[in-house]
Amino acid sequence: MSESTVIRAAELGQRLLRRNWMLGCAESCTGGLLSAAVTDIPGSSQWFDRGFVTYSNAAKIEQLRVGHDTLERFGAVSEETAMEMAAGVLSVSQKANFAISTTGIAGPDGATPGKPVGMVCFGFAQRAGEGLVTRAATRIFEGDRQQVRAASVAFALETALAFIEPR
Repeated sequence: MSESTVIRAAELGQRLLRRNWMLGCAESCTGGLLSAAVTDIPGSSQWFDRGFVTYSNAAKIEQLRVGHDTLERFGAVSEETAMEMAAGVLSVSQKANFAISTTGIAGPDGATPGKPVGMVCFGFAQRAGEGLVTRAATRIFEGDRQQVRAASVAFALETALAFIEPR
């Protein structure tokens, strides 16, 4: 893990602690790398609740309550699915206040028209009163599978920092 990823993960933990929030993650293309990045930080048990690796569509539906219709209409690699994945973490966790999700095409295969290798969709969900606020972002990263996944983790952490506490 890069030094900048470690720094971002530690800063995310500090911001979550200041708010007395817990984090949950739902990962597809990153396969647990995001959860690993945050749990590499000493003391992360104070601010990390759980992580899901939902690689298949069935896992997204069963574990995170992603709508079958969402997957059919938009596909697994879509902002709609990413937002439902993040919201799903909060729907199954009593402790998590903030969630991050990743779903994408790390390569080298899997591209479809309009969805190239390197395309990753991110979802962010935050409890707000009785409801949720969800946001999404999509990026296309260059490089091989490992580089796309590492860049996805870095982007997810940096974007989460901005959503939790804008500069």
